[in-house]
Amino acid sequence: MRLSFAAVPVLAALLATAPTIESRAAGNLAGGEPITVTVELGKGSEHVFVPNKLRFETGKLYKLVLTNQSQAPHYFTSNGFSAMIYTRKVQVVQTRDGKPTTLAEFKGAIREVEVYPGHSAEWWFVPVAAGRVTDLRCGITGTDGKSHADHGMTGEIVIE
Repeated sequence: MRLSFAAVPVLAALLATAPTIESRAAGNLAGGEPITVTVELGKGSEHVFVPNKLRFETGKLYKLVLTNQSQAPHYFTSNGFSAMIYTRKVQVVQTRDGKPTTLAEFKGAIREVEVYPGHSAEWWFVPVAAGRVTDLRCGITGTDGKSHADHGMTGEIVIE
């Protein structure tokens, strides 16, 4: 491909008006104080997410607290959601002597978090793509042979 000299002023004008990295994403999007959103995994003997509709905005740091006060383990699984976010970390926190203590921290691509009865996990992330996913589910199979999702443990996530 040959570039004519007539195209040089046009290219120079385009480059001069192109946004810089600083103007598109100022600061550390994964740093600072997160917006905390809590989701209950199970409610008594019901297989549900409470709430089952979640809404996030791109470019903001969130701490999704997944709590399980039911008697059964539950998954928070969504392939679509994990493809639309940057995961900063998932951590397991326990209260010791009245203050939270981090027991474990996981980094990288996460698509599923399992939380055992009476415990919680924190998923820190920044949404990087907008969209709507309806594949939030708990895939654990109960004693009846059906998954918790079959019993209604499903949800929707919207990122704007």
